[in-house]
Amino acid sequence: MQRLKTKAQFEAAMAGGTVSRTAHFVLHRAAPQVPTESPGPASSGRQALFAVHEASIGAVLPKRWAKRAVTRNGIKRQIYTVSASFEQQLPKMAHVVRLRGDFARAQFPSAWSDALKASVRAELLQLFGQARAPR
Repeated sequence: MQRLKTKAQFEAAMAGGTVSRTAHFVLHRAAPQVPTESPGPASSGRQALFAVHEASIGAVLPKRWAKRAVTRNGIKRQIYTVSASFEQQLPKMAHVVRLRGDFARAQFPSAWSDALKASVRAELLQLFGQARAPR
């Protein structure tokens, strides 16, 4: 599974619409874009934003919802790990997981406790489970 890297990739994937959501996360999906011009000396050099042959994943974690870098990095690691386990079940499109709410500090006082890890992982499993490709 490839990772999204450029702002254009993230914007295109998020513009594709919401596929599933949980209490803290939203999953956006956009179809891969095929280049409109063939490469050659007369072309403008436009290329596809996404790889057509496999799914792509990106994570958006605003500081407003996860203030500590330790928390943001831990959530990103969980997103990439869980998405890799669902790689065969997801369609070959670009996906962006966006954090849309904070995890209450009263409930999770540590920046990356075992309870927070378990909660994040459970929600991500639910999020990706809802977004599987139809069979």
